[in-house]
Amino acid sequence: MTSTGSQPFDKAGPREARSPMRRLGQLCLVLLAAGLAALIFGYVAFASRIALREPAAVPRTDAIVVVTGGSQRVGDAMGLLGAARGARLLISGVNEKTGREELARLNPAARDLLSCCIDLDHRARNTIGNAIETRRWVRQHGFASLLVVTSNYHMPRTLAEFGHAMPGLRLVPHPVVTESIDLSDWRNHWHAARLLLPEYAKFLAAKLRALVEDDPETSRLSVIIGGRKPVSPKPAGVLGPEAERRSRLQGSAQGA
Repeated sequence: MTSTGSQPFDKAGPREARSPMRRLGQLCLVLLAAGLAALIFGYVAFASRIALREPAAVPRTDAIVVVTGGSQRVGDAMGLLGAARGARLLISGVNEKTGREELARLNPAARDLLSCCIDLDHRARNTIGNAIETRRWVRQHGFASLLVVTSNYHMPRTLAEFGHAMPGLRLVPHPVVTESIDLSDWRNHWHAARLLLPEYAKFLAAKLRALVEDDPETSRLSVIIGGRKPVSPKPAGVLGPEAERRSRLQGSAQGA
């Protein structure tokens, strides 16, 4: 005999108890989808803004800096210096074994410029280091504007790092476009995406790092991201073939 005072089991109870967790899971999925959509939209915007042609007209600036990473970059920068687009040129991130003689051999038309108007930076190890060493050079000479020369796909990150290190400096981009890297149809070619996706990730890291750090020279995140300090701890005067040659000569003189 069924008691009239008992209540039937309410199947809605357990569902209601689980609903906050379900809503939390749905919210996480929505946020994940929104974040993924934002990343995809950002990548499309990033890739679409990359210059596919070098600028026809180049304004004159106080000085020029080129970030190493391709022989055409340095050649174009020297050509801009010869065309008086800047009074002085910094080649940032030069290999320690590469000196003026090697650069003169590769760019014979710029031999005179190398002896008077070109400075070599052997300390920078990556793009963050390029920004740090360029800032030293800019402050030393008191420049107010800078023509920045690097590859077209590398330009957004370079400007982000340089803008963070030198917020008051006028930066004029001069993207270098090479025939060997075709980004005109980046939507349909995997080789372009393979180049642009890591660059986009590094660009985002640079932007996010700038939000939480005031000075790239004291950045701990840059060490974590790059795996080492962005600038060599050695003084500029002891780096490069010329410095090695002086050290050998001094050692020979002391030995004699």
